[in-house]
Amino acid sequence: MQQHDHQHGPGDGHDHGHDHAPAPSPAPAPAHMHGPGGAPDQKARLEAMKRSWQQKKRIGQHLTRIKRKVGVYSGKGGVGKSTVAVNLAALHASRGAQVGIFDADIDCPNVLKLMKVEDAHPHMIEGQIIPAVMHGVHVISMAAFQEKEDEAIIFRGPMIHNALTQFIEITDWGDLDYLYVDMPPGTSDAAITVMQTMQLDGFVVVTTPQELAVLDARRSINMMKKLNVPVLGIVENMTSDIFGKGGGELLAKETGCPFFGSIQLRSAFRSPDRPAALADKHVRAEFERVLDALLAPVAATK
Repeated sequence: MQQHDHQHGPGDGHDHGHDHAPAPSPAPAPAHMHGPGGAPDQKARLEAMKRSWQQKKRIGQHLTRIKRKVGVYSGKGGVGKSTVAVNLAALHASRGAQVGIFDADIDCPNVLKLMKVEDAHPHMIEGQIIPAVMHGVHVISMAAFQEKEDEAIIFRGPMIHNALTQFIEITDWGDLDYLYVDMPPGTSDAAITVMQTMQLDGFVVVTTPQELAVLDARRSINMMKKLNVPVLGIVENMTSDIFGKGGGELLAKETGCPFFGSIQLRSAFRSPDRPAALADKHVRAEFERVLDALLAPVAATK
């Protein structure tokens, strides 16, 4: 709201030249300051709320053929969030479930690279994106629409929101048992947009054992609690002699969240042709434990 300078009336200590001159009436506020009935910008705010509600309703209806939607989330980049999301999805699909993964990390989309399939691409049918299928998983990623994989994606706040919601609205996932969402890391616009738009069943939080990674994961968990978003469990990734161990389990105890297990740092993650959970029995066993721990609380939310 703009502030208006008011004229001084008599007796205010200022010399106006006429001791008994009436104080002039305040100037009327500019027309753009008033909505219907004089409420400032009320109509614009109500219209924005209405559009947001309508969009959320459309997206909810659009996603009704997906039974469960799980976000895989981290407080910062570099902790292996996308690796955990991809391996969970691929392993889950190998059990016979209908599974999809939405790469919502729109600034740095890495799901396609981690799937290690070069020739599978989504396609458009009657204005709808049909996901590519990789290792039995239906996949949508911003990376599929880049001309060069190392091209920087530069989006500001409103553009991030619009791009994410458009992806969500025009993708035809078909009938899925589970959709894994590789979340944007951190607590900024992109993550909040996905949380508030997709109505996910809950989140798996990924951290590495180090103190700073655990601190950032705790910040993300605190944000989710403020937004009343369920935290399904915590996964500690890259457990090793190099990075240590136990940070994720301690975080789970301190925040009252279930601990789903640890994923060791192994050379198998350099597998050239498929996600490590499909290529190495030790990695598979660790992800089996995480997946088994995940399925029970997600089912319980329905």
